[in-house]
Order: sequence, then structure tokens, then C-alpha cells
Amino acid sequence: MTDNVLAGRGYQKFAFSDGRWTRDVFRKGSGPAVIIMHEVPGLHPEVVRFADHVADAGMTVFLPSLFGTPMKPVSRGYAVGQILLNICIRREFNVWANGKSSAIVDWLRALAREAHRDCGGRGVGAVGMCFTGGSALAMMTEPSVVAPVLSQPSLPFGRGSKDALDCSAAEIACAKRRFAEEDLSLMGLRFKSDKLVPDARFERLRREFGDRFEAVELEDADAYPFPGMGPHSVLTLHLDDRPGTVTKGVEEKVIAFFKAQTAG
Repeated sequence: MTDNVLAGRGYQKFAFSDGRWTRDVFRKGSGPAVIIMHEVPGLHPEVVRFADHVADAGMTVFLPSLFGTPMKPVSRGYAVGQILLNICIRREFNVWANGKSSAIVDWLRALAREAHRDCGGRGVGAVGMCFTGGSALAMMTEPSVVAPVLSQPSLPFGRGSKDALDCSAAEIACAKRRFAEEDLSLMGLRFKSDKLVPDARFERLRREFGDRFEAVELEDADAYPFPGMGPHSVLTLHLDDRPGTVTKGVEEKVIAFFKAQTAG
């Protein structure tokens, strides 16, 4: 059923392996590649809506299904279940503050290399959301990644995590070097009240990357009211899709960033 729904929206499914893990990926569009890493609880309809808009702007979107059930609507129970599963069982995701990125980042880098070979352009855009937010920055050790966006980057958790990044020191250093040498930059998105994305984390990004980091920080009043969930998901659940709204403007800004940075 999932495959039929996504196929009806123009997506082609393929299995991608880096030799360690294999994940389904849904692809749509033409032009330079953008990898969209979904949030908890999975590749839900509002993530696909964002991907549709990126594809409509003239890019090829790659939607890896990293956990959860593709196109299953979000509910509190579904989200809580996936959070517990990822914390307690899955080895692909590093949720605690220990100076490491998630192991799945290796698979994402391999996907970026493949997408760039296939789609061309200057390079690949990447956006992570919530659990996957920091992965877009960690992916900068892959030379094909040129446009990272961190949307509500919520990891790591645990003691001392408020200003921690979901990356290793070597990955941060590589990103700094590439930003300077290749004239690249980084975007970060969050709602100011979001306890999962502490003020200190964005301050750390400012300290590390200076004017190469563009912070987009929103008020609660800007959020589309999603039942049972406070403002969190900037590009999906809490995006007000009507023209002229603040969150719609943020979406347009992100898409323009991808388009400008990935074009050949």
C-alpha cells in the first residue's frame, strides 16, 4: 500500500546498500540531488509533502526510510514507540552525548556519493530533522555534500548535552575547513521554545562556524498547531503551508539554499 501511494505521487523505490546496511529509498524529480532524512516517527506524509516541494523546484529528492513505516500518519503513541525503539534497540543511531555521530551516517554518505554520480551538479543537499538533524553536518566529510540543513537537531541526549552536537570533533573540523575553502555554509532551524533543541546547541553552532552558520529561530505563534505536540517540526508537522506564512517562508528559504548551492 505504501509503495502504491508514493508511486502515485511520482516516487520510485529502490534498495540501497553500503555493504553494512540496506534501506529503502524513494526518489522523485530531476536535477541536483537533495537527501531528506525524516524525523521521528518515520517517513510520514508531511515529510513527503516537503520533498514534493523540493522536487517541484527542480531537484531530485532522495527519501531514505530509516525507521518507522513510510506514509503512516503521526500520532503520539507512534512517535513515543519509535523514540523508545531507537534509544533502546537500534545500533544505527547514537542518542547519547559521547562525541560521536550516528553509525547510519556512513550509509548516508554512501547514498550521497551515489546520488551525486547519478544527478550531477555541484553537489548534494542534505537536511536532517529531529533524530537525524545533526547527520546533515556529519555528512560534510563526504565531498559531494555541499548544502547541509539542520532542522530541529535534537540529538544528543543526556548529561552535558545542551551544547553538544551529533558529530565527532573530526567531522566538525572537516566541515569548518570545507566551509572556508569551498565557500559553503550551514543552516539551522528551530522553534525558540523547543526544549529538544536547547539554546546552547545553537550558540555552539555559532561559536564553531561563525558567519558560515545561518540560524532561523521561530516563535511559537509561527507554528501550525499540530494536535498533541508543541512547536518542533519546522518543515513538516508545524509548517503552515499557506502562502505568506512565516514557516512557508522558511521552507522557501531552505529550498532556495539547496537550489543555489547544488547547481553546477
